[in-house]
Amino acid sequence: MKRIEIYTDGACRGNPGPGGWGALLKFDNHEKEISGGEDNTTNNRMELLAAIKAIESVKETCEIDLYTDSKYVKQGITEWIIKWKTNGFKNSKKKPVVNADLWVQLDDLTNKHKINWFWVKGHAGHEFNERADMLANKGLDDMLENS
Repeated sequence: MKRIEIYTDGACRGNPGPGGWGALLKFDNHEKEISGGEDNTTNNRMELLAAIKAIESVKETCEIDLYTDSKYVKQGITEWIIKWKTNGFKNSKKKPVVNADLWVQLDDLTNKHKINWFWVKGHAGHEFNERADMLANKGLDDMLENS
């Protein structure tokens, strides 16, 4: 099974406000950069969308090492989602889970691959996380230029 490394990040100017997402995909000596943005969003939505868009761009079943600087994304998909699915996407206070639409998408995608989730400290000089951050800001800037 092919093994791919993915580095993701989200960015937001204002929270909520305009936002961007970016991802770097690495396989052997190949790299692919993707990014995008939304007009009115939150940082957490952009972090989730970065992971979703990156995994969606993997066309065949792979083992994926996915690196995010968002504890929200890593803990949400590896821990919290188990209870959310049992509780009909309600949190411990019986309120609807924030960003449930994106959590459902991400959960569906995780069933298509073997994904190993890793948290990396953001803005700490990690080369590939810094590139993902640059891509998220590019996605945000491109969206603003085209709106």
